[in-house]
Amino acid sequence: MLDSPMTVHAAKQLNPLILAYVGDAAFELHVRAWLITQGCERIDQLHKSAVARVQATAQAKAARLLVDELLPEEADIFRRGKNAKPIRLPKSASLADYRFSTGLEAVVGYLKLTGQEERLNWLMFHILTAEEPENHPE
Repeated sequence: MLDSPMTVHAAKQLNPLILAYVGDAAFELHVRAWLITQGCERIDQLHKSAVARVQATAQAKAARLLVDELLPEEADIFRRGKNAKPIRLPKSASLADYRFSTGLEAVVGYLKLTGQEERLNWLMFHILTAEEPENHPE
């Protein structure tokens, strides 16, 4: 996707909310592609299933499950993302969940921008094959 990945040093210099901005898009693309590979073909079902997985509460749950699996540099990015002051307060999630989801999105954005696709795929696989979101429609 990128002509050449960003250097790790350059990515670490970015505002963690910028990393989360990229991570939000990359996370959703991974979710949508994964749902299609799981045989989900109806657009309305794809949308409902994707929303259930990308909302802050679901991302926060995934972050809590995986935080101990993060490499040291990823843990630092996660901490910076989690501690970044949100631009707006969440409507559908607690502030704690919103912060955890922002931390996870920052890690995803960091991995995406630095071209660490294998690590990103590993992380997303573990997120997507963990428990189903609580409000995931059957």
